[in-house]
Amino acid sequence: MKRGYENRIELLQGTLDLLILQTLQWGPRHGYGIIQAIRAGSGEVLQVDTGSLYPALHRLERKKWIKAEWTVSENNQKVKSYQLTAAGKKQLAAERSNWERLTAAMAGILNSPEGA
Repeated sequence: MKRGYENRIELLQGTLDLLILQTLQWGPRHGYGIIQAIRAGSGEVLQVDTGSLYPALHRLERKKWIKAEWTVSENNQKVKSYQLTAAGKKQLAAERSNWERLTAAMAGILNSPEGA
C-alpha cells in the first residue's frame, strides 16, 4: 500500500459529484481515468473506489450533467467514455460556488478565536 493512502480523507457527501464534474471539465475520460485524475490531482490523498464512482456516474448521467459513449481506449479495449454536457458545466459552476462558500464558512469557524 502506498504511504499516501494512510492519511486518506473520507469525502463529504456530494463532493464526489463535484470532483467528477471538475475532472470531466478537463476533457472526456473513462471511469479509471477519472479515478486516476482525482488521485493524482489530490496528491494521492483522495481515492475513489469503483463501488462509489460508477453509481455517481450513473446518477450524473440521469441528471443529464454528463453523457457517455463507447470508445476504444489506448490499449484497444472498448470503454465507456464520459464527458460534461452544457447542463453539467452550469452545475459545475454552481457546485464550485457552493464549495467556496462552504470552505470559507469552515475557515471562519476554524480560524476564529474561542467564543467569538
